[in-house]
Amino acid sequence: MRLGVLDVGSNTVHLLVVDAHPGARPLPAHSHKAELRLAELLDARGAIAPDGVERLIGTVRDALQAAEDKGCEEVLPFATSAVREATNADDVLARVKTETGVGLQVLTGEEEARLTFLAARRWFGWSAGKLLLLDIGGGSLEVAFGIDEDPDAAVSLPLGAGRLTVGWLPGDPPETDDVKALRRHVRAQIARTVGEFSRFGKPDHVVATSKTFKQLARIAGAPGSGEGLYVERLLTRASLEEWVPRLAGMTGGERAALPGVSEGRAAQLLAGALVAEGAMDLLGVERLEICPWALREGVILRRLDHLPEVLSGA
Repeated sequence: MRLGVLDVGSNTVHLLVVDAHPGARPLPAHSHKAELRLAELLDARGAIAPDGVERLIGTVRDALQAAEDKGCEEVLPFATSAVREATNADDVLARVKTETGVGLQVLTGEEEARLTFLAARRWFGWSAGKLLLLDIGGGSLEVAFGIDEDPDAAVSLPLGAGRLTVGWLPGDPPETDDVKALRRHVRAQIARTVGEFSRFGKPDHVVATSKTFKQLARIAGAPGSGEGLYVERLLTRASLEEWVPRLAGMTGGERAALPGVSEGRAAQLLAGALVAEGAMDLLGVERLEICPWALREGVILRRLDHLPEVLSGA
């Protein structure tokens, strides 16, 4: 069947269309995305501003039209931290439902972590052993650890690259004191959760998903997207430690000129690098591998896992 996943994230609204059936690898057929950056459209009360709501509704309509044009039999719509934490989330969800017919499922942070972990486990397989997963989104950082498809521990922290950039790094380039303050904040937040994972021992394999990690790996020398999905892409803590001060001294425009860095995400790259460096340091990670699959694929895989039940009427 042809499935669509509509991901209303903190940075982008992304429709991923795949051809899939139980037991097979989902094959991407189409991608439709819009950089909405909801995490940056919150007012002083923490609500999504009226203009942001209108833009969200229009973007969801466009995504639904793309799904219809591509022949999707079903669309799986969900939203993450930007909608989840907005003070007017209920009103926003009701408006989207009324005006588009789409009932967005708001995932908890833990659900995000668990579904992303599922995708990484399926990508790397059982031979990866005990898996530690890191994912930096626009609004939150997810960390998960386990040996099965459902992790033993999964947490979500409000350390997304978009959220932190807006709240902590107003300058372009940012002030040195602001960078230092954000570094302290990030590490204090992550340190609270280290015990959740250290009690399980050392992971056999550490992986990371998300655009932020992909861009950090790329500027540190990992192969570009043109090399395909199956090329190994690594990121080391040593390379991050070299890049953080360099990124701190750059403007957003200068970061956008780096290999693999998109203009829309360039402003967030420093905050993302501080989170990545802090997580790797405090969790004792020297290097990690970039996983091509993430939350959207996890949602698809979970749906396919339940498809036989649906077809049998269970």
